[in-house]
Order: sequence, then structure tokens, then C-alpha cells
Amino acid sequence: ARTESRGAHAHRDFSERDDANWMKHSLWYSEGNRMDYKPVNLKPLTVESFAPKKRTF
Repeated sequence: ARTESRGAHAHRDFSERDDANWMKHSLWYSEGNRMDYKPVNLKPLTVESFAPKKRTF
């Protein structure tokens, strides 16, 4: 589906990134056997920081 290389997903026939056309999430839906896309949110969210603490399970 993609005509680019990105991260660990490298293609010999498409060795470069293509952010202009592929800066989006690829979504696969088994129901209906279809593929769709969702834009990448580049606007950062503001989150309050919190102190690290020991993980207990």
C-alpha cells in the first residue's frame, strides 16, 4: 500500500520517506476487508508532569 520507506518498514523500490503523501496512519479493517487512513496529529498535547514512583503489581 505504501510507496515509501519509513522506520523499520523499508522498501527497496521506494527507499525514501514521503511525508507529503504518507504522513498518516494506515488503518486496516477486517470487517469489510478495507483499508483507510487517519491523519497524524502534530499538535502537541499539554499534560501535567508527575513524579516517578515505584511500580507495584
